[in-house]
Amino acid sequence: MKPVRLDGRSLTRAGLVAVAHGAQVELATEQLPAVARAAEFLAEQVRREEPIYGVSTGFGSNADRLLGAHRVRSGAGADAVNPHESLHEELQRNLIVTHAVCVGEPFAPEVVRAMLCIRINTLMRGHSGIRVETLQALAAMLNAGIVPVVPQLGSVGASGDLAPLSHLAIVLLGGGEAFYRGDRLPGAEALARAGLRPVTLSYKEGLALNNGTAQMLACGVLALSKLEDLLDTADLAAAMTIDAFAGRLGAFAEEVHALRPHPGQVEVAAHLRRLLEGSTLADIPYHLVPRFRPWTPDAWDDDEARALRFDIGWDWVPLNQRHGREKFYTRFRPFRGGKKHQPQDSYSLRCIPQVHGAVRDAVAQAARVLEIELNALTDNPIVFPDADREHVEQQVISAGHFHGMPLALAMSYVKAAIPVLASISERRLNKLVDPATNDGLPGFLIGNEDATESGFMIVQYTAAAIVNDLASRAHPASVYSIPTSANAEDHVSMGANEARHVLSMADDLGKVLGLELYTAAQALDLRRDMINAARALAKRGDAAALAEKISGEPRTEQAHHGGFLAEVEALRAELSASDEFRPGSAVAAAHAAIRERIPFLQRDRALDGEVAAAVQLVSDGIVLAAARTA
Repeated sequence: MKPVRLDGRSLTRAGLVAVAHGAQVELATEQLPAVARAAEFLAEQVRREEPIYGVSTGFGSNADRLLGAHRVRSGAGADAVNPHESLHEELQRNLIVTHAVCVGEPFAPEVVRAMLCIRINTLMRGHSGIRVETLQALAAMLNAGIVPVVPQLGSVGASGDLAPLSHLAIVLLGGGEAFYRGDRLPGAEALARAGLRPVTLSYKEGLALNNGTAQMLACGVLALSKLEDLLDTADLAAAMTIDAFAGRLGAFAEEVHALRPHPGQVEVAAHLRRLLEGSTLADIPYHLVPRFRPWTPDAWDDDEARALRFDIGWDWVPLNQRHGREKFYTRFRPFRGGKKHQPQDSYSLRCIPQVHGAVRDAVAQAARVLEIELNALTDNPIVFPDADREHVEQQVISAGHFHGMPLALAMSYVKAAIPVLASISERRLNKLVDPATNDGLPGFLIGNEDATESGFMIVQYTAAAIVNDLASRAHPASVYSIPTSANAEDHVSMGANEARHVLSMADDLGKVLGLELYTAAQALDLRRDMINAARALAKRGDAAALAEKISGEPRTEQAHHGGFLAEVEALRAELSASDEFRPGSAVAAAHAAIRERIPFLQRDRALDGEVAAAVQLVSDGIVLAAARTA
């Protein structure tokens, strides 16, 4: 991969994702003089004995403690003191080694690489006081493939991600642990194997390395990278379900959404129209759609048809039940099959643009926030070495850019949106398997002639369990501040937890969408094959054979010898004249990608491997890629 150039101003989400997955970084040489100027300025202020937070004072609630010229403790009890280390160096080293206290499972390597990239980029702004050689050492560690071990729990998201960023920096000092070429090693050994040497920190460098929003930002950017594909996958799953229902497309019309033009809603409606382009299942007339009947040995009268896994049928609407509906039965033939005689689909189908679109808008808002943060300065204090001001306090300014609330609230919004998208997907899945709502498909999408089969029954259970879990994790962490540092940090964002939750929740959303696609593929096969079986029967030219599939034959002599048979013949002629029924081109491509790995469920079999395969097809982007290509 091409190296990603870091100058503190132009890092993109795509660039960060590339680094997370292995791309190297290069430092913009034209920006290094600004980095050096800030470091030189701090050194000069120390020589002038100016009091500067985090340079010549302690940190947090120790900010009123000034460093002296000599150590207070020496000799006995001071055996851990390095006599060659100045108090300023000790201050910065101690900041890192005492703050690296996270617990839990380590972050995945891509998260840690993203954190390193973010930290390097913000330090390139030249307002942090870090030396060029320290910044180059950090970049060399990243490019060498050293991945510090960063446990996931420990940041409160104000003063930045202090603890996790200290786990990054401690390896640079030769401490902590790191992964290197598949091995988990002490930090010093990882550096040595890569041909690198530990760094001794100078003025403010510890604070520059661990004071920022890199963990929450890395998790947020990687989560959005997944979610943006999952948004398209959700639309694709919905489109396949619409085709499986022979659904109605009017709710997605361009002129409809022009009247309520929320950006995400308009985008989803347009996406659905593209995905369903070419479908002859959507908007099919009611009377052409037969309903499922269980297969029986005498269901079909020729060898080819006997191979089918279903029987089909309609109900005929007698003349005495058409009163007040004559106009409707002039337009539509008087047969009730699988598609209900109503002008609108249920909310989980009809309101896809409104629901999916609102989730898109939440993700878009988060993207706006994250893109600003990628090139923002987030440590403290901020150094303005070239400012023409009287006092150093006006050139080294303590502010609050480390506070993660902008990211935390954006992630809270996304965190609430993820279960919404998963929930409507599960509702569509449930609608497909429930014979009371699936518009004439078999219960649980299986023939079940012998009453021994469960089909897709428990697939919906799994989806329901995941949705419930997502909903229980959606409570915003950002509303629950717990003060830290002896109340010096008396309001924190909890944004690190928020973004970490979103990253893991995105994976679980993908599982639900995989289950919907798995189920919709089965339903689509059944719907398409049932309608085409009716078409094939009609093409034989035998209205009597078609009539045998229709119940509710009238008793009156006039209807029996007149209207009924004439209406059956009209149904036969319309079916016979139709082209073979098919889903939208993009839906068909996605369906084919699923069928390459997962066959149609003719009879009950072990589904665990197939469910895992369906989830993996979403995780790997294979189904989405097939649809996009089409």
